Amino acid sequence: MVQLTDNAINKVKDFGTQNEAYKGKNFRVYVQGGGCQGFSYGFTFDQQRAGDEINKAGDLEVLLDPQSAKYLNGSKIDYVEDFRGSGFVIENPNSTGSCGCGNSVSF
Repeated sequence: MVQLTDNAINKVKDFGTQNEAYKGKNFRVYVQGGGCQGFSYGFTFDQQRAGDEINKAGDLEVLLDPQSAKYLNGSKIDYVEDFRGSGFVIENPNSTGSCGCGNSVSF
């Protein structure tokens, strides 16, 4: 199960209304290979696929593919805007480390 803060939910909704290509699609969170620690997080709007786990966050449905769900279970996703910039931030109890830039994670 993945949780989204109110800030993250509102930002996903905001993104969803700003781009016609996102209409009718759900928010997908995934883990992919790459980065200096071995893995990185990704976010996109997508259609549900066979095998996807669906997490409810407010009135949003968050999609996770089976492989990513294993790595993201128990994670909390926030959207942060501060002097460093803005973006989604994941608190993941399954990660064993991350890089200094915050874009890469190890498990």
